[in-house]
Amino acid sequence: MTMVNAELEKHTPMMRQYLTLKAAHPDMLLFYRMGDFYELFYDDAKNASELLGISLTARGKSGGDPIPMAGIPYHAVEGYLAKLVHQGESVAICEQIGDPATSKGPVERKVVRIVTPGTLTDEALLQERQDNLLAAIYEGKQGFGYATLDVASGRFCIIELDSNEALEAELQRTHPVELLYNEDFSQVNIIDNVKGRRRRPEWEFDYDTCIQSLLNQFGTKDLHGFGITDARLSLQAAGCLMQYVKDTQRTALPHINAITKMNPNDSIILDAATRRNLELTISLAGHREHTLAWILDNTATPMGSRMLQRWIHQPLTHQDNIRSRHQAVGELLDTGLSHDLRSPLQVLGDIERILARVALRTARPRDLARLRQALAILPELQQLLSCAKAPHLQRLRSLLGEFPAELELLSRAIVDNPPVLIRDGGVIRDGYHAELDEWRQLSTGATDYLEQLEIREKANTGISTLKVGYNRVHGYYIEVSRLQSGQVPLSYQRRQTLKNTERYITPELKEYEEKVLSSQGRALTLEKQLWEALFDQLLPQLHLLQDSALASAQLDVLANFAERAETLNYCCPVLSDELGIHIEAGRHPVVERVSKDPFIANPVQLNEQRRMLIVTGPNMGGKSTYMRQTALITLMAHIGSFVPAQSATIGPIDRIFTRIGAQDDLASGRSTFMVEMTETANILHNATKNSLVLMDEIGRGTSTYDGLSLAWSAADYLAKKLGSMTLFATHYFELTALPEQLAQVKNVHLDAIEHGDTIAFMHAVQEGAASKSYGLQVAALAGVPQSVIRAASLKLKELEQQDHHKEPNSLSPATNLSLEQLQKINDIEQIENYLAALDPDSLSPRQALAKLYELKALMA
Repeated sequence: MTMVNAELEKHTPMMRQYLTLKAAHPDMLLFYRMGDFYELFYDDAKNASELLGISLTARGKSGGDPIPMAGIPYHAVEGYLAKLVHQGESVAICEQIGDPATSKGPVERKVVRIVTPGTLTDEALLQERQDNLLAAIYEGKQGFGYATLDVASGRFCIIELDSNEALEAELQRTHPVELLYNEDFSQVNIIDNVKGRRRRPEWEFDYDTCIQSLLNQFGTKDLHGFGITDARLSLQAAGCLMQYVKDTQRTALPHINAITKMNPNDSIILDAATRRNLELTISLAGHREHTLAWILDNTATPMGSRMLQRWIHQPLTHQDNIRSRHQAVGELLDTGLSHDLRSPLQVLGDIERILARVALRTARPRDLARLRQALAILPELQQLLSCAKAPHLQRLRSLLGEFPAELELLSRAIVDNPPVLIRDGGVIRDGYHAELDEWRQLSTGATDYLEQLEIREKANTGISTLKVGYNRVHGYYIEVSRLQSGQVPLSYQRRQTLKNTERYITPELKEYEEKVLSSQGRALTLEKQLWEALFDQLLPQLHLLQDSALASAQLDVLANFAERAETLNYCCPVLSDELGIHIEAGRHPVVERVSKDPFIANPVQLNEQRRMLIVTGPNMGGKSTYMRQTALITLMAHIGSFVPAQSATIGPIDRIFTRIGAQDDLASGRSTFMVEMTETANILHNATKNSLVLMDEIGRGTSTYDGLSLAWSAADYLAKKLGSMTLFATHYFELTALPEQLAQVKNVHLDAIEHGDTIAFMHAVQEGAASKSYGLQVAALAGVPQSVIRAASLKLKELEQQDHHKEPNSLSPATNLSLEQLQKINDIEQIENYLAALDPDSLSPRQALAKLYELKALMA
């Protein structure tokens, strides 16, 4: 006997069964079905007690020790599962599959389903307006392979990434709820913040095994038809992911029937810092409120909302595709179709996820009732779009399709208001299946049958006292008084003798009795079979139904854009082949909606001769808002939305960078300044002349001259070397001299007006540099004590009188210092510090000579 078997022998038969099942699923909670409860034992019970706030008890002893136990009622399991998966836990659901009546020892059980955060499909467990992505990463010598799968819709995507920054950006974009990664993965710090991390053995990423897993899923001989054969690393990630889903779902996955390779060049590249700083779908506070998605999302369906968020994170680069969206939005707006489409789109609901549950055979009766409603509304949508002229709307109309056969099937098969679960019965409509109707009639129409039988038997036998009855002990019977018992036919068989009566049974009544007593169970069994057959009849059209759902979601987003344009006064942007961004009266889409004061619109002009704007002005003057609104307007134009401006003409854009604000990354040992410099380095290495770059307060995290030198050098590099379209906000007024040296650099400022000791921010962008920083006035507005403000004012005057440098951080008049002069000042400061640290009396002649050489090197 092995050690494992020896250990198991110490336990009761039931606990041996439990421990065997648990050993096969060591990394997840095991819900072990016992009657009306799912029970958890040992460490699972302790963990579940803390995670779910349920009571921890004990169940006798096994192996000599008390067994910790916790349980939840089976009918409430979804609520508990939701809590667990949202905390990143996985659960194995173990059901009784044996017959208690025939089982010797514990009833046979097995794990029938594994619930993990990334493989959810149940409506109650999902957030309806957010994608629920399972992802996998495989690290190779040339970079990373990354795959994502939304099991609730079947959307399967891969992408090849060549750097840590690209991987971080993709994680920020997709925001997976569960992540698989290989054992040799070295960049663990990048995935530290991802919940539901699962480390997988290297053999699960074996290339040949992964390819075979994908071929088995798609039913193809090769992957050439998907155009992905060159994506080796991401195919390894996708194969591991696919096998993981098969292992957890333990059923066929027909809705996962394609895989798409994402091309980084098809969308504007946004790094992780840019996605955070622009607050696209999650604010810096971690909420959906006050984000771009929060403003733009007035979609009619959950699937439209999810698609909108994907579009926001993937602004297109191909201008023809963007223009086709703009044209569709324009027509929906001009014709009023966006209003007409809203009601039928709301009826469609979330058929994307319903179809996934149909494919997995986990759909519930009300899912099919909602699918029936959706199919019934498609002809109305077709009619509304029949006059559409925009090619994109015509394509969507053709993809919407109509499904009369499937609609007729569901109308015949499903009752108008079905119950929640098929196990309750009453889902299949009367008249759909003759045998089911018969079993139902038997279970509900016994009284009528017995009355008719009694009338008939009285007439046939002439026995006036004959009665037909039923009791639980003896079943159905024909009762005759003892005085008339001699008149009963030979076909009557005596069943029971009472004091004054005799009871009989006939072959006909016996047969009817067997039917009635088993009719409810047989009706429910047959109804379940008919229910399963419905899936078989719907699945052949699954692919076309998925296309219809996808087209419906796109139509919803475009109609939503039209409604937002009308409601929020947005204009249609113009895409140009010429480099530049020309925005008249641009507005920040979020700030203008949440601000109590009227929003001041501002222009932006960037072109070949005007590549960089040095933006100066007081804190709180609106520099950050001005910069962000430029990026958001540019991004909105590239997702197909109209934009908050009087007019906007935008040239080719390949990337958007933002270096705005910073926080410590203490977990990785990076200070605020280190984070700032890392983000700056990323921009300087990757920006091109077609990139939009937002730089805010570079160099503020170090000493004055270090910071000023870095800011000048970065601005000079962006303008001369890269030629990027740049908004460069700064409090280093010395940078306003840069336009005197570089013709493509211009100064703009946000104005403010002083009223005594107070300040009024005008928020209006003007040409030229600001005249001062207004730092003391802003400090006063922030509530700094007046005594401190007065002391600071005196100190400021003292500093201004000391030398011509005059408070290098203030917006004093330009000093016209060159980069070389700034670097020389910095060198002198270093030399002074070096000499101050020397103790000549403690140096030997050789040491002194060495120090002299070091000093000479500093001055070189």
